[in-house]
Amino acid sequence: MTDPKNPNYSPSSHLEKIALLAKKNAEAEQGGGVARIDAQHKKGKLTARERIALLLDEGTFEELDKFVMHRAKDFGLDKEHYLGDGVVTGFGEVNGRLVYVYSQDFTVFGGSLSETHAEKICKVMDLALKNGAPIIGMNDSGGARIQEGVNSLGGYADIFYRNTLASGVVPQISAIMGPCAGGAVYSPAITDFILMVENTSYMFVTGPNVVKTVTQETVTAEELGGASTHSTKSGVTHFACANEVEALKRIKSLLSYLPQNCEDRAPSYRYEPKKDESRPVLDSLIPENPNHPYDMREVIGGIVDELSFLEVHESYADNIVVGFARIAGRSIGIVGNQPQSMAGVLDNHASMKAARFVRFCDSFNVPLLVLVDVPGFLPGTDQEWNGIITNGAKLLYAFSEATVPRITVITRKAYGGAYDVMNSKHIGADLNYAWPMAEIAVMGAKGAAEIIFKKEIAEAEDSEAKLQEKVEEYTAKFANPYRAAHRGYIDEVILPSDTRTKLIKAFKMLENKVAQLPRKKHGNIPL
Repeated sequence: MTDPKNPNYSPSSHLEKIALLAKKNAEAEQGGGVARIDAQHKKGKLTARERIALLLDEGTFEELDKFVMHRAKDFGLDKEHYLGDGVVTGFGEVNGRLVYVYSQDFTVFGGSLSETHAEKICKVMDLALKNGAPIIGMNDSGGARIQEGVNSLGGYADIFYRNTLASGVVPQISAIMGPCAGGAVYSPAITDFILMVENTSYMFVTGPNVVKTVTQETVTAEELGGASTHSTKSGVTHFACANEVEALKRIKSLLSYLPQNCEDRAPSYRYEPKKDESRPVLDSLIPENPNHPYDMREVIGGIVDELSFLEVHESYADNIVVGFARIAGRSIGIVGNQPQSMAGVLDNHASMKAARFVRFCDSFNVPLLVLVDVPGFLPGTDQEWNGIITNGAKLLYAFSEATVPRITVITRKAYGGAYDVMNSKHIGADLNYAWPMAEIAVMGAKGAAEIIFKKEIAEAEDSEAKLQEKVEEYTAKFANPYRAAHRGYIDEVILPSDTRTKLIKAFKMLENKVAQLPRKKHGNIPL
């Protein structure tokens, strides 16, 4: 029985305390207030809480640190406090699987990062690491809270450090939903995947005003660091989305291909095997003329489960295609040269794009399928001066250190050093298939004939006819998959229509693969 003389235990006191909790919850959920929320909506942007509600399964979000406030006292901050301090953090589920989230609230101090704001983010990152689940950050921030000085800078560094610790342990996804400038860009840059929203989000180290002052360049925020710029020119962002709803749907789709952590496997989806898994359309896909292009995405579509291909970096370095798909319900990563763009050559950007993707897949136990049609590395001063040697070596290194199941299918050309680099048997691929029209050689027949038979061609009465004769001779001897198959470098020459059937069986055979790298602290990949 309560003591009426003790107000702390009276029924009215209990009710007041409950009412106070409800008031604080309502206050925290209002963020910077109705006017600022309306301003956010007018910009075509969702609020921090709306983003979380759309991303997570209904009713699963559990918020942490809802009542945290900043501790700063300078420049009038001691008179202005908001519950939550500009970021909403917690955990929930996406399609029934645990994830940790933080969502910056632009309505509170422009989403600027303070010491306590950073502490909230670090807390959920620590929990994600301890419990082995993905971390998703929704960034919408004006940057460091200037009034806090070095405390806010230290907060950023605390986040960067945890991003680095979590790299390769749990998937990290960054959705850029607004501005992301200065030091704020480095946390997303360390994470595995970045999504941006067209026309409402941007990333840059220094904004247009500073650029104008330092370099005299006049450039808009969108031109300097918008979604289009970073999805086509820099490759900083992996997905450019038309709006925030599409971006959140893309995150959900991406997560469906990924495991929870580096010790886990990606979820398998139910698949009813067919009596006949052959795809006859592939038999007529490769043009008779070896110099004519075709779309490697059509090859991918003819191999993987229907509509399962999720392309990554679609608009960047389009001479190579990378992305996730499923074969018989199981998640795989795909790397394929794209003959439709620059004949599928490897250049600086393509090498870096593919290397990054391969390393992600290897970190998280996603098997790799490599589709090869590569005439070599792109020649020229631009490529050499911008480091094609080092950048090509990144892709070579990435494949060589990968311990996940690795299968290669050579669809047409595999020339020169690019043959080696594109997951050849020599750098540890588990199974290598070739289609009958595959050409595995040091270089193309014409170039090879001009070098090998230079003297004969020069001395011939009809040098053009002699050259053609020698091209045909070289083609007959080397421009086929059988020399490599005779040496065991190709495990089987297969009909294109049988590729899917072969891959279903091969990936199943390799699902328990164990490979150990030499003991070391870490390798020294050429960066």
